[in-house]
Amino acid sequence: MAVKGAVLGDILGSQYEFGRPEDLDWQNVDLIIPGRADFTDDTVMTLAVKDALLNGKDLVETMVRTGRRHSGCGFGGMFFGWILGDDHAPYGSWGNGSAMRTAYVGEYSDDPDIVRKTAELVSAVSHDHPEGIKGAVVTSMCIWMARHGHSKEEIYSYVLENYPAEQYSYSINHDMQWLRKHYQWTEKCCDTVPAAMRCFYESTDYESFIRNIYSLKCDSDTFGAIAGGVAEEYYGGFGSIDAEKILKECLTKDLYEILTA
Repeated sequence: MAVKGAVLGDILGSQYEFGRPEDLDWQNVDLIIPGRADFTDDTVMTLAVKDALLNGKDLVETMVRTGRRHSGCGFGGMFFGWILGDDHAPYGSWGNGSAMRTAYVGEYSDDPDIVRKTAELVSAVSHDHPEGIKGAVVTSMCIWMARHGHSKEEIYSYVLENYPAEQYSYSINHDMQWLRKHYQWTEKCCDTVPAAMRCFYESTDYESFIRNIYSLKCDSDTFGAIAGGVAEEYYGGFGSIDAEKILKECLTKDLYEILTA
């Protein structure tokens, strides 16, 4: 289930979103440190989108209601204003919030056209900048491709086509070694999505995908939410990680019920 992969990626990545040690032993550090890992706004909005699409609810109303219920989980400033305010019009954002909430979209339909159109809709209610919408579509389609048996090379080529190296600073063509030297923390969707997908591309299982994220100074919870669904679908699960235990312990009852619905 892509949503579980995204939520687990958010929780595991949350430990190093801020205050990542310079000398972090990312290859060997425990995947989860008690008291440090938690869900963030990425999980809240991912599950709000699932709730709306799965149950035929109004998307904006569901996002606002769920966001207000979990208002202390780390929303960005502009989106927090969108959640708490009375005006829920889109505000031209190109931030990575559009991509981190679309995991369910990738498993919503077997029809890729429906997936693309739904991703556009889910993004455009707030993040209606072309780069915000692109990030949501690319993330959803990578999940769809992983679910439908596409190879890593096919997923790589799709991401590269949308984020060509000559136009984007952190295109997927940059390998992990290069990213570890040059990647700078950013909330731009066009920077986050291809780099997160590179973390998946150079992984061998879900755990190594997470460790690739740990190796970067990045918006790590959002990297996990964006590419976690791809990794889960591609590898068919979480390997030796006790994902169910982590998810049940970290999520509130209402969020866990949406996740497992």
